[in-house]
Amino acid sequence: MDRFDAMRAFVTVVTEGSFTRAAERLDKSPQLISKYVSLLEQRLGVRLLNRTTRKVRLTEAGTRYFQRAQPLLDEIDNLENQLGDLHAQAQGQLRISAPVSFAMHHLAPPICEFQRDHPAVSIDLQLNDRKVDIVEEGFDIALRIGHLKSSSLVAKRIAPVRLVMCASPDYLARHGTPVRPEQLKQHRYLRYSFMENDASLAMHQWLRVAGRDSGADLVSNNGDLLVQAAIAGAGIALQPTFISGAAIASGQLRVIMPEYEPEPMGLYAVYAHRHLLPSKVRTFVDFLDGYFGDPPYWDAFDPGVSRQSET
Repeated sequence: MDRFDAMRAFVTVVTEGSFTRAAERLDKSPQLISKYVSLLEQRLGVRLLNRTTRKVRLTEAGTRYFQRAQPLLDEIDNLENQLGDLHAQAQGQLRISAPVSFAMHHLAPPICEFQRDHPAVSIDLQLNDRKVDIVEEGFDIALRIGHLKSSSLVAKRIAPVRLVMCASPDYLARHGTPVRPEQLKQHRYLRYSFMENDASLAMHQWLRVAGRDSGADLVSNNGDLLVQAAIAGAGIALQPTFISGAAIASGQLRVIMPEYEPEPMGLYAVYAHRHLLPSKVRTFVDFLDGYFGDPPYWDAFDPGVSRQSET
């Protein structure tokens, strides 16, 4: 028995959730995958998986083995792929899913630059703020913003994403500048409707504490619209600086309540597997890594100028 074949069979069963899907992934029969795992258990002298007719579950020993085996296989795969990339050019169609506002503001330059460096790669870029199923919908990469939960997907952090509360100078002159969450009761709130991140939920809770049970005066599923509404004096928005940063830098918006600024989120490149990762995917992820800077260029505004005095 090849030790690495058995290890790969076991790891694939765990990540895919069944012997049948693991067999399809590795292009082998389910019987052979089962044999590999059984032989591996015999060689180690421990049971790694508890099998039922519907699912497989890791034993304690299996959990410990999986935690060490998966990174080891990933390192071997990466080494072999990197050596192969010395002779393999990134090519083919690269399907990318990305958030609407981020892509509209910041994604065209790196994509154009990437294609100049890699002319054999064509790009199909689909913009959508919903969380797409990468495997089911056939995407190579999804760019996602948030605090990502653990999953079977691979996520590479590309840049930090800062969220700030902001409003126009005119709005603040008319309604005053809140300095504590409870003072939001007197203010109009412009809410992004995809309330999946901790920051938006925190803002919503502050409004409830302040007695604003309705939650918002304007709700939209597009951050650009909310920033434009804030510039027009419609109220206070909690938005990422990759959308609001230019307006803050120009003085059209001011940052308020900076001490209540949420912890930064992240922009991530998410893809399905490390194993046999196509060169086009690895090359694009490596290209984006560090492209926007840390802190990113959209956070270059001067906080001392953009923040309203608390007098």
